[in-house]
Amino acid sequence: MSDIHPTAIVSSSAEIGEDCIIGPYTTVGDEVKLGDRVTIDSHAVVGGDTVIGDDTHLFPFVSIGLAPQDLKYSGEKTRTVIGKRNQIREFVTVHRGTTGGGGTTTIGDDNLLMAQSHVAHDCSIGNEVIMANAATLAGHVEIADRANVGAYSGVHQFCRVGREAFIGGYSVVVKDALPFAIIQGNHAKCFGLNRVGMKRRGYPKEVMKDLNHAFFLLLSAKLNTSQAIERIREEIEGCAEVDLLVGFIESSKRGVVK
Repeated sequence: MSDIHPTAIVSSSAEIGEDCIIGPYTTVGDEVKLGDRVTIDSHAVVGGDTVIGDDTHLFPFVSIGLAPQDLKYSGEKTRTVIGKRNQIREFVTVHRGTTGGGGTTTIGDDNLLMAQSHVAHDCSIGNEVIMANAATLAGHVEIADRANVGAYSGVHQFCRVGREAFIGGYSVVVKDALPFAIIQGNHAKCFGLNRVGMKRRGYPKEVMKDLNHAFFLLLSAKLNTSQAIERIREEIEGCAEVDLLVGFIESSKRGVVK
């Protein structure tokens, strides 16, 4: 049985999983589907075609699945899909997708979205991502697994943030943020390998050595990007993380932060 406060407004057509807790003055819309053990604290609003996975916790004044802040949007049916075990803190806003961006805003598993952070339409967030207070994603942004977006930072629409990237607070990111990198500033620059984060994640020393050399060639060896990639391929073999870094650069449409 789920525990629904008598002041909450929960649509009779919403699907509520087992052992959910829905707090006072919360609104849950017609097309919402909650997994098991979802907790929604007081004064939250969950609307639209929205799926929220098991064990996710929405804190007070969260707004999930409402219409995107896109002037092209005219009420077409789009979605928000949120995975399991997420912590979505006070005043966070997550908007549903648009038809021009694939129709779905997606958040994976085990993420922490701190207070006042914003996920705009058609964004895709992986797993174990941290968005600090008031971090803001414009539309169509992709955040890979275990990336960190610092407080009050903004990521421009259509940008990507690579795996294990660390974006420092108050940064403005207008190009793709490299995986495994430290990104900081307005406009943001790359300051090399995120050594502290990689040590905390338990990456082997050889992987960190290979990545550090790759960043040297990209940032400090007075090579253009094509020359740096050629040298990386010549000098570093058999490192999946370096291969991911190179593939990320080669697949970039906006260019990467250097």
